[in-house]
This record gives sequence, C-alpha cells and structure tokens, in this order.
Amino acid sequence: MESLGAFLKTRRDRVTPDQIDLRTYGSARRVPGLPREELAHLAGVSVGYYIRLEQTKAEAASDQVLDTLARVLELDAVATTHLRNLARRPAGDLAEPPVEQPHPRVLALLGALADTTPAIVLGRRGDILAWNRAGHMLFAEHLDFAAPNHPDTRPSIPRMFFLDPRTRHLHRNWDELARIHVAYLRLTAGRFPTDARLADLIGELAMRGDQFAALWATGAVADCTVGAMHLRHPTIGDAGVAYQVWLQPDSPDHRLKVYTPIDAASADALRTLSQRFRGR
Repeated sequence: MESLGAFLKTRRDRVTPDQIDLRTYGSARRVPGLPREELAHLAGVSVGYYIRLEQTKAEAASDQVLDTLARVLELDAVATTHLRNLARRPAGDLAEPPVEQPHPRVLALLGALADTTPAIVLGRRGDILAWNRAGHMLFAEHLDFAAPNHPDTRPSIPRMFFLDPRTRHLHRNWDELARIHVAYLRLTAGRFPTDARLADLIGELAMRGDQFAALWATGAVADCTVGAMHLRHPTIGDAGVAYQVWLQPDSPDHRLKVYTPIDAASADALRTLSQRFRGR
C-alpha cells in the first residue's frame, strides 16, 4: 500500500518551478520536479522535518502543514483528502477485512431499475456485489450471472479491466478509463490502509499489468462518480453510456453505479440488449 512519503515524492516530482513561479536564477536542475529543500522552504517547515515526513518518521503533521503542502503541490480537493488520509494512517499490520454484503436497500433500488438501465453494485475494492440483467449483459455476458452471489466467485472490476482481454476490447476509451480506475484505487487505498485484500489486489495488478504499474507510478488520485464509457459490444455493436454513482449512508463503502445511454442510437442498442435477455 502507498505511504505518505511515496505520495509526497511522486507529487513533488510532477511540479516544475515555472508552475509555482519559483526563481532558479538560471542554474541547471539535476532532477525533475521540486527538490525537498525547496518544498520545505515553500511550506514553511524545516528541511529535516520534511525529510522525516517523506521517511514516514515524523510525528503527525498538523492540518496547517498538510494544507500548505497541498497548496504548494497544487493538489485538488480529492488529492488533498488522500494526503490527509495517508498522514492519519493508523499504525498496525494489514488485516483480513469482513466479507462484504450489499445493503438490502441498495438491492431494492437495483431491482427497481428498468430492464434497459444497466446497473451494478460495487464493493470497496471494486468487486461486483450484485448486478441486474442489463448490467451483466452489457459488461460481462461471458460470466455467470450468479457469480456475484458468493464472495469466492465475485468478479473484480479492476482485475477484469487490466487482466481480461475481453474487457479491454469492450472499452473503446480504455486508456482514459484505465487512468480513472487507478486514480480511484489509490484514493480507496488511502481510506482503507489496513485492508489486506486491497493490498493484495494492488500488488497483483502491479506485478501482472505493466500499464497498471505505469499509471500507479504517476501518483494520480481521483474520485470516480460520473463519466462516460464508449463500448464495442459483441452483441449490440458500438454504444455509449454515461455512468453516475449513488451512495447509501448505511453502506458508504458500496456504490450503486447506474448507466444511461448518451444518444438515441445507444438507447436503441440498450433496448435491443434488453429484448435479448428477456428472450432467454
């Protein structure tokens, strides 16, 4: 899992003097990004203290220090939240998390959606906890519809996205979505730093997926609440869907992800898909 020091180093490597109007007096810079000494000066802390932060040896940083670091590093609100999560990371070893079960109210909402509205319920690590027929056929019709019903057989969206060629071929904007997946997984890792299964997932993807490892190395962090997917579906051909995520206060770790067509042609394609699964 990512440490506070690793995140700080990755993000300062992305900052250039020009971005923050830092004078260099024409001197050549030996490394890209912002050196620790300059970041410490701009943040108003001693170099020794900042070095201890990167070594994860310093005492808990104050909110004021974290906010100043976020400003100098030009972090947005989501990345700043991630920085704070890492700084407040509890001490202790990784632990096996409890088995995730979707809340009955989430399942009731999933069941109330129209046949032409694909939807899936995702756990904290991106495991599919439930889906409706439209969601199943749109994204993984090659898998058993009952797969999410048991923890041992639940499909993993991150694994499918980076390790399953069929899932990659399905998404015409795979590169864009891959960046979002990795950035959201980093945000999740900051929220659940002792989740052993999450750590195993990140390690597996970094070892088996070269593109995942390269994207993870960028240090990008982002939430994943709205967006668009452009699909190349084996049954209905090209289609575009917009997604939005709904959260339940009773189960904030779980997300109901709903997909709607982005144009008339895509709406017709989803109706065709609905007719197919009703005919089974």
